[in-house]
Amino acid sequence: GVKMIIIKTEEEIKKMQVAGKVLSDVHHKLRDFIKPGVKTIEIDRFVENYLRERGAYPEQKGYEGYPYSICASVNDEICHGFPKKQVLKSGDLVKVDMCVNLNGAISDSCWAYVVGASTPEVDNLMAVTKKALYLGIEQAQVGNRTGDIGHAIQAYVEAQGYSVVRDFIAHGIGPSIHEEPFFA
Repeated sequence: GVKMIIIKTEEEIKKMQVAGKVLSDVHHKLRDFIKPGVKTIEIDRFVENYLRERGAYPEQKGYEGYPYSICASVNDEICHGFPKKQVLKSGDLVKVDMCVNLNGAISDSCWAYVVGASTPEVDNLMAVTKKALYLGIEQAQVGNRTGDIGHAIQAYVEAQGYSVVRDFIAHGIGPSIHEEPFFA
């Protein structure tokens, strides 16, 4: 099919920034909320309540029948884990993925949280992935291609002894959850 990137207007971008601020704020609140003994389903409820109190909506809830406000992936789960009654324990690594719709503008992100006390292995993984994120961001500039972003990330993480998961790629966001470009 024909691929089409929807170019946003300045007004749409500003609305997305406001939605992104709500998204960032809830992620910051999760830093204190996520601790040993918390269940991933409780994270889901916390996020949905937080968003609704601010006039926002968890966009992925109801997407293709999905019943939750977030995805919660623990330890070796890569992404798109369902929130459940699983109790988090110290040393776990939980990834919280969510989309926020505020007044029709959507923002999307996934943040990783260390539950309780970390381990050297988790600390290293977090440091490598954070550096890879910023190396990718450096490549997001006029004249570059989406492949330049992926290459910067992959080259760095592989040099550190890690790998990337090719089945899950980045994507655009806008009036819908998944838009072009889909990053290879």
